[in-house]
Amino acid sequence: MSGIKDLDALRRAMADNAGRPEGPGRNTRAEELVAAAEGLGEPQAVIEALGHQVRVCHHSSDRGGTFAPFSRLLRMWDERPGDFDAHEARSLHWVFKWVCVGLLDRPDVPLASVEECLGELERRYRLAGYSERAVRSAEHRIAAHVGDLDRAGRAYAAWLAADRDGMADCPACELHGQGWWQAELGRDAAALRLWRPVLEGECACAHEPHTVLASSLLPLLRLGRADEAGAAHLRGFRLVRGRESMRGAHAEHVEFCALTGNEARGLELLAERPAYFTDDGNPRSRLEFLSVVTLLMDRLVARGLGDLQVPGPAGREWTAAGLAARARADALGLAARFDARNGTAYVGERTRARMAQGPLVDRLPLGVRPARPLPVPAPPPAPAPATARPDLPALLAEARRLSDTLRPNAVEAWAAVAEAAEAAGAELAARDRAEIAEHAATGLGPAGAELFEHAAELYAAAGDPGEALAARARAAYVRALAGEVAAATASVAGPYEEVLALYAAEGTGLRQTASVLMSRARVLMRAVHAAAGPGAEAARADAEAAVREVPALVGERGGEDVRLAARVAEARAMLGELAALAGDLRTSAELFAQGAAAFVAAGLPWFAVEYEARLATLAHQLGDARETERALRAALEHGGAQLEPPGRARLHLQLAEVTGGRGGAVEAAAHALQAAHWADEAGESASLGAWARQQLGGFLLLQGRWAEAAEVLECALPDLNAETHGDEVVVQTLWWLGDCLGELGEHRAAAERRLRAAEIARAWPEQHDHATLAHLAGESLGQAGLTAEADRAYARAGDLWRTLGDTPGLVRALRARAWLVADAGAGPSRARELMASAVRECERAREAAADEETRQRLTAELGDTHRQFGDLLAAAATGGAEDLEGSAARPALEEAHAQLMRSVAMFVSLGPAALHDRTGAELAAGRLEAGLARTAEARARARGVLAAYDGYDAYGGCGDGDGLDGSESERETVAARRAEAEQLLRLLTDRPD
Repeated sequence: MSGIKDLDALRRAMADNAGRPEGPGRNTRAEELVAAAEGLGEPQAVIEALGHQVRVCHHSSDRGGTFAPFSRLLRMWDERPGDFDAHEARSLHWVFKWVCVGLLDRPDVPLASVEECLGELERRYRLAGYSERAVRSAEHRIAAHVGDLDRAGRAYAAWLAADRDGMADCPACELHGQGWWQAELGRDAAALRLWRPVLEGECACAHEPHTVLASSLLPLLRLGRADEAGAAHLRGFRLVRGRESMRGAHAEHVEFCALTGNEARGLELLAERPAYFTDDGNPRSRLEFLSVVTLLMDRLVARGLGDLQVPGPAGREWTAAGLAARARADALGLAARFDARNGTAYVGERTRARMAQGPLVDRLPLGVRPARPLPVPAPPPAPAPATARPDLPALLAEARRLSDTLRPNAVEAWAAVAEAAEAAGAELAARDRAEIAEHAATGLGPAGAELFEHAAELYAAAGDPGEALAARARAAYVRALAGEVAAATASVAGPYEEVLALYAAEGTGLRQTASVLMSRARVLMRAVHAAAGPGAEAARADAEAAVREVPALVGERGGEDVRLAARVAEARAMLGELAALAGDLRTSAELFAQGAAAFVAAGLPWFAVEYEARLATLAHQLGDARETERALRAALEHGGAQLEPPGRARLHLQLAEVTGGRGGAVEAAAHALQAAHWADEAGESASLGAWARQQLGGFLLLQGRWAEAAEVLECALPDLNAETHGDEVVVQTLWWLGDCLGELGEHRAAAERRLRAAEIARAWPEQHDHATLAHLAGESLGQAGLTAEADRAYARAGDLWRTLGDTPGLVRALRARAWLVADAGAGPSRARELMASAVRECERAREAAADEETRQRLTAELGDTHRQFGDLLAAAATGGAEDLEGSAARPALEEAHAQLMRSVAMFVSLGPAALHDRTGAELAAGRLEAGLARTAEARARARGVLAAYDGYDAYGGCGDGDGLDGSESERETVAARRAEAEQLLRLLTDRPD
């Protein structure tokens, strides 16, 4: 503390401490600064240090630490109010309301003391001439806490009726409290209407929209606005994460996870703040936290995960069941203390209700996945065998209905028949056993050949030679699937010849014959894929002939039997596949469309999914974006509940790319979110899921949803790698993430991502991305205050721009370095040298320009460079002074003015297209002239700017060729230029020329 020798040093130390992260370290430092202030012997120093300690403790988990320094401040005010300047007097009254309401947070403070403090707050505000608005707000919170709803309602009305003044909370904080009350009364829609300005960024403060986003989560869910709730969670938790004082808001995010099927993420949120389990500086926020811990643990226990290891209080390992019991006991114990203090049962009732909530959404995809997904719980023990035997005839009838109509779950239905028959000791007929074997073989896929052969034997024993041949043909097909194409081709020939002869002799039906023909066609299609070289064309011809036999056989009878209709539909799709292999994409697309439509017409839409997906690929290759999108949507619709997670993920991801490609970023983000969810369900999180998350982050970024995009991209990044996804994808992800972090003000982190991306791009043959990323890293480093690192990044970018022959990039890098040097206070000579170098580079390239368009672009760049050169010289010469007449820096200011005039000349040469740039430079020159007492020149310049916009129509430009387009941004620019010119004229009103 020896470094603090005067009040200015103390103030610098307090400012440094205020910028540190919330927590015990900052609180301890504030206490040390009070001791240092006492050593200065100045009452003002002690007052300011105590005020700093109150503010620091209030914005931490130890709000109880505010009471002692505040009480001391209040005594000093009562004893010697003259020691307080206006700012500190106002600050004392401001924090009084914090202390008053903060007493509620501690059950050891009697309610009578809280009410006494409220009365004292009202008295002191009245004496100081403040409105009662803040007093009624505090009264409302006290009444609401104890459950006196009538008093709370009256105080709420009085709060809104009172005038806003300097003691009222900021609009954002007031709206949070008002919306919270509406939500407490069950008026979720009214709460969200009140919160809208905060949620949409119209009003904000140091603690909003942090808490409003957290409070809005459950109202949004209850109103069915789940997507908005998910977005608010991603955006809001990023704001809350670094704030130790926001345990209540943190708890609301955990609660959201528990009620939306995101228990694994809820556990990660708990793990981020282990001290929240035990910190007792604010017992009420600890109660809120323990309540939702209980809720989350109960959800895990209900899912059969009671033995799962979970984060909890330090000192031992915790299971979900164990932590549920501990958190519940602690929460109810705290609630009982509050109720005993308050004389009501309200806190306990609300605590129990919060812990007993049921899920609001079964599973809400968020686009992020936890690092440790929840394990799949062991299945519950099988129920005891029922005393009544299953109805075997009914099971048989249902299985046959499902298989005859090609319904889903036919395989499972026949398995149930087999199980029931075995349990009953029933002897099934050979036909029934054949169907059981056939469907069991179907479930085995390529491994089912022998079981199909067994089914054929059973069909033959049952007296159905046609079905026996069909089963043998299916055995051949699954052998082809297993890679035994030649053997399969040979083995299907016999059933094919036999069934045709049998059908001709009316020894079997159309369905069985068509089945054999389709199996043969499938085998020959596999042969096409296996063929290479001269034999490929012959294989395609054989396959096409075999495929065409199917619809030729069925003819018009397909509509009578769903199985026959399915054969014809599949044949159409096979012909489409053959057309694609022959390079006839348009015919292929038409045939796939016909096949898909035939499946839908037959009442079998789930079979159309594959062909709609194939059609989407073809349409994309043909450049038909509309048909691509239609086919993908149809595939999702037709698949319904039967669509497996991997297929659903891929379809959603393709739709994201298609809709994003036509500018539909909102819909594209929704599809990418679904793709990520279904990829996780499919166990493909690290491959397909990472790609989906990367796309989702990009689409969120396009919408300006920076926080959500950052959360998603940070989640995707660890799973992305050059081997699986390509290093271009990794670089793009880092690039996007850097953009998001920059927008969020996290400049150091943004620089780190951009530098990582630049290092990867360094190895690419084309170096433009490397240069751009190095330049962007320089911007981030500069904004983070890392001047030396920023200068190195800009220098690296400048060398790359020079090598690429990109003069504008080089010039901008030089200008940025000049400003860095100037802002670092390293002296004007180096900054002047860098800016002069930028001018020379631009002039040289302009003179060598090969075409007029390039020349004009470089002229504009030169104009910008002269303008910045002038601004830099003026800033260095004046140090912010406004009266420049007689200044020793006048020569430098004249040089700055000369640079500005060169800038004006450059923009004049570009004509109307550079009007705004010209007027901006004119006004900069005018301000400099005013400071140098060149009043007539400054006045003429301001009038010239106004004249440049004479006749400007607020709904459009001044006329043809004026360079104005009437856009909103243009109107704003014109209004700003006019306002600046008029302000300059007012400044010069009383000055002689």
